[in-house]
Amino acid sequence: MGKLMRLISMAPLFLLLCLPFAFGGHDYNQALSKSILFFEAQRSGYLPHNQRITWRANSGLNDGKASGVDLVGGYYDAGDNVKFGLPMAFTITMMSWSIIEYGKQMAANGELGHAMEAVKWGTDYFIKAHPQPYVLYGEVGDGNSDHYCWQRPEDMTTNRRAYKIDPSNPGSDL
Repeated sequence: MGKLMRLISMAPLFLLLCLPFAFGGHDYNQALSKSILFFEAQRSGYLPHNQRITWRANSGLNDGKASGVDLVGGYYDAGDNVKFGLPMAFTITMMSWSIIEYGKQMAANGELGHAMEAVKWGTDYFIKAHPQPYVLYGEVGDGNSDHYCWQRPEDMTTNRRAYKIDPSNPGSDL
């Protein structure tokens, strides 16, 4: 009973200390900016001159070469050095819808141009990944070996095999 009373007596102090944080609000402008910066950090390929994540450099410059196709560009998958087509396509689709729905708010925060560049970076890659009818490259790199290799994309030594979907290698999910 004594512990319960001590706990109850400490409640006002706890509320006094925590309440300002609870009502402090969220900085959605900063969250938006950081989210778009995250995409820039995941870029693969020849980085543009206006790349804001300056500690990143060109990477994946031979992607697709062994298969006779140029797959340089696109996005790495959230900290991996693999480019997975399905999550990348979902991400680009959601970013596109966000621009359609919230473009005015993005513009007011100065992020609309960055968001549109992010979508273009992904769609340019998907155009390359579809080099002919009935062919779509859905993955570059090997997810299994990549998860055992902790290195930045600029220093990759893992397998960069490109996996395609075509009449001989179906993949309706992608």
